[in-house]
Amino acid sequence: MKLAFCLFKYFPFGGLQRDFLRIAKESLDRGHQVDVFTMAWEGEHEPGLTIHMVPARGLSNHARAKNFIAAIAHRLLSYDVVVGFNKMPGLDIYYAADTCYQAKAHAQRGLWYRLTPRYRHLIAFEAAVFKSSTEILLLSRKQQDDFMRYYQTLPERFHLLPPGIARDRAAPHNAQDIRHHMRSELGIRGDEFLLLMVGSGFKTKGLDRVLRGLAALPNDLQTRCKVYIIGKDNPRLFQKQASKLGIKEKIHFLGGRLDVPNFFLAADLLLHPAYNENTGTVLLEAMASGLPVLTTDVCGYACYIKDANAGYVLSSPFNQAEFNQAVANMLLSPERADWKKNAIHYAKQADIYSMPERAVDCIEGLLI
Repeated sequence: MKLAFCLFKYFPFGGLQRDFLRIAKESLDRGHQVDVFTMAWEGEHEPGLTIHMVPARGLSNHARAKNFIAAIAHRLLSYDVVVGFNKMPGLDIYYAADTCYQAKAHAQRGLWYRLTPRYRHLIAFEAAVFKSSTEILLLSRKQQDDFMRYYQTLPERFHLLPPGIARDRAAPHNAQDIRHHMRSELGIRGDEFLLLMVGSGFKTKGLDRVLRGLAALPNDLQTRCKVYIIGKDNPRLFQKQASKLGIKEKIHFLGGRLDVPNFFLAADLLLHPAYNENTGTVLLEAMASGLPVLTTDVCGYACYIKDANAGYVLSSPFNQAEFNQAVANMLLSPERADWKKNAIHYAKQADIYSMPERAVDCIEGLLI
């Protein structure tokens, strides 16, 4: 088959982007032709993919997105299947990495926001997917109700996929050696705790909550903690927050990195108190490596942490004091060894790796 994959921007450290690349590789492995249409590509080009760079002008992101679609619409007509990884018109299949924008706008924004050009554009692109005949690859069942409520999308158009973390996230046989090496390289003493946060989009992932949680720890515990943040985003506002809280020297921004699995092994706790999160692949990646997790129940994949008994899942609505106490409790808990063992065992038994294969099954099934 001749496939067109469309996304606004590729960079190697985004969750959506990594999912896109795994699905593209699986498609190539099955002998399909994959052409990628994007406004920007950062990082190396994947062998086998034909990448069409389509720069789009505009003073805002939504204006550039609109012009991008206009520029590629006629080119997409020659493909057997058009797969989108962002919401946009003209798709045969949409990979639903994002939550329902209209539901979020009604829950978190006022009337004036819903009169803005940005809101109107994003709603139009969302409606172009969910009020059309586009098939939807769903990552979390909890999002389906919102899409059906706002767009009356037929349930049979949703296809639920299992998670699809990379297998290199599983703890290797020399995990303990990697842990010792990484902690030595980072200057983490044996009695110190390495708290890890991974994900692009610091605000959405709840970094402000993490900083307040660290500042609230008892002094004797706080002095033993260091927080490492991996992800592509501007840290300036959070550096200011850390300075005001008196913890700036304990916060380390590392940017996007390719050696994230080593940090999972080196860390003592993954913090992910997200404000909203369709899935939360990082939760499963941490679990596969044996790293205990503290997260919020808004994450689609938080249920796996509960099922595995691999950490704490905080219930909504979020309570900062509860989070602060949970950080302290988890660091000092005698259950840490059990959480690690439970996590590794669950990751070996559960289907948390096959998303790319199932996604391409759905793409191929469209033409049957």
